[in-house]
Amino acid sequence: MAIALSDHFTYRRLLRFVLPSIGMMIFTSFYNMVDGFFVANYTGDVEFAAINLIIPFLMICATVGFMVGTGGTALVSMRLGEKRPQEANAAFSLLTYFVIFVGILLTTLGEIFLPQVSLALGATAEMLPYCVQYGRYVLASLTPFMLLNMFQSFLVAAEKPRMGLLLTVSAGVSNIVLDALLVAHFRLGVAGAAIATCLSETVGGLIPLIYFALPNRSLLRLGSARIHGKTIWKACSNGFSEFMSNFSMSGINMLYNLRLLKIVGQMGVSAYGIVLFTEFLFVSTFVGFSIGVAPIIGFNYGAQNEREQKNVFRKNLTIIFVSSVFMWLLGQLLSRPIALMYVSHNEALLQMTQHAFALYALSFIFKGINIFASAHFTALNNGLVSAAISTLRMLVFRVAAVMILPEFLGLDGVWLSVVAAEAATFLVSAALLIRLRKRYHYA
Repeated sequence: MAIALSDHFTYRRLLRFVLPSIGMMIFTSFYNMVDGFFVANYTGDVEFAAINLIIPFLMICATVGFMVGTGGTALVSMRLGEKRPQEANAAFSLLTYFVIFVGILLTTLGEIFLPQVSLALGATAEMLPYCVQYGRYVLASLTPFMLLNMFQSFLVAAEKPRMGLLLTVSAGVSNIVLDALLVAHFRLGVAGAAIATCLSETVGGLIPLIYFALPNRSLLRLGSARIHGKTIWKACSNGFSEFMSNFSMSGINMLYNLRLLKIVGQMGVSAYGIVLFTEFLFVSTFVGFSIGVAPIIGFNYGAQNEREQKNVFRKNLTIIFVSSVFMWLLGQLLSRPIALMYVSHNEALLQMTQHAFALYALSFIFKGINIFASAHFTALNNGLVSAAISTLRMLVFRVAAVMILPEFLGLDGVWLSVVAAEAATFLVSAALLIRLRKRYHYA
């Protein structure tokens, strides 16, 4: 039976509603993880380090989709809760066309300046051609990938989370199959991995675009839309926290790569790349959960259903706490098997990666509540508080930690800097959730 945003949510109903969003994010995280696996095992260490170096730049370009999707979903969900469906669809259509325009613009600029960007990120002469080759193929599918990121949120607001899961799983599986075929079988190397990602992202982004353009049974449909700067501004400012989170994450990853190149050289970049690939998989659970519950929060806030707001908030915190502890324990147990997947051929790199991930996994205890708190305030259309949490978490605290801790702890300071940043943000998130509870009536 379909679950509506207006329903009363028990734990079972809430988990059923958000599981497709979690699945969507997990399979989205597979793109770079799968590319990294096949490149690490079927090409070489230089190629692997090269794609680890350029991926943060590519992810920065894709953050507009996350920003418009999360911020726009909060806006659209609130309109639906206020029983204003025509305004909700007009906003949805305008934001979709806006993402397409920005995607084409960023693709053009990225293709032109990719060599200069690669050099600025620290690419050596040996790594540069692989950075450019991988980046140019992946940039070709940037617009569909941005749409895929955006539709992950809007499909939940349209009460079609299972469709979103099916599309994302299909795209993820196609990426795995194509990587195996192009990289492992035909030995096309970095180009093969990039082509696989490009094709799978295109499929994942264009199918929901076609679905919403045609008559459908969801709450949303693409139609004509007038340019309305206030709607675009509201969606972007409200989703700025997600933009800042993804933008800062990619920017910080560049900084981490530079620090690691200085401390231990290319091997450190490879180890960090493996940690990041795996972190995406773990953290995607928290992100997917937050995406899934955001329309429920926004709908009940718009409908002024305080009782359900409080009910959902309590259940959200309980689920986040339990899953955070579980993720930390799982990270400790899987640190060596994960490292073996990528670097079984290099014992020194294997030991470094295993140790790095075991330390890094401590951050999972705090990440869940930080990610949820930011998404929670986005859903309540308070982009300022949401952006403050994301900026402190992904930019201020991380930059400070990675610049200071390695001076005292060496290489371990790099891995533990994320733990320190998440712990500091946790204190801020908890304080804001307590302070603003009466204003929004969620507790």
